[in-house]
Amino acid sequence: MLKTLVYDGGCPFCKAFALQSELKGGIPDLLIRDGRLEHGLRNDLRQRGFDLSEGAVLMDGDRIWHGSEAISVLCSQLKPSDPLLVLLNGLFRDSKRARFLYPGLLAARQLALALKGLTVDPDRA
Repeated sequence: MLKTLVYDGGCPFCKAFALQSELKGGIPDLLIRDGRLEHGLRNDLRQRGFDLSEGAVLMDGDRIWHGSEAISVLCSQLKPSDPLLVLLNGLFRDSKRARFLYPGLLAARQLALALKGLTVDPDRA
């Protein structure tokens, strides 16, 4: 089954994680979509209660995970060959630890976007 990770392509950390997950994560059929560029997708997710400005989204058929849950589920499925993914897999595959650490990722994202002159919410640019 095709899994889809929707991430914020404006964030260099998010982009690096998404691209590494796709290329070296060992998850077959993982589709990566830049939610910052895809207004229709972003709007559809927001209408369903998943705000991309509050975290990444992982979709697998009818199942959708958001924020720390999305990263935890994705990390639990990784078979990483990349050192960064090995580290992130160890940190975020446990859902309790992911919930604890995820606000730090959001803060780093917010800082990175601010340094690039981008808003956290692309719909409010």
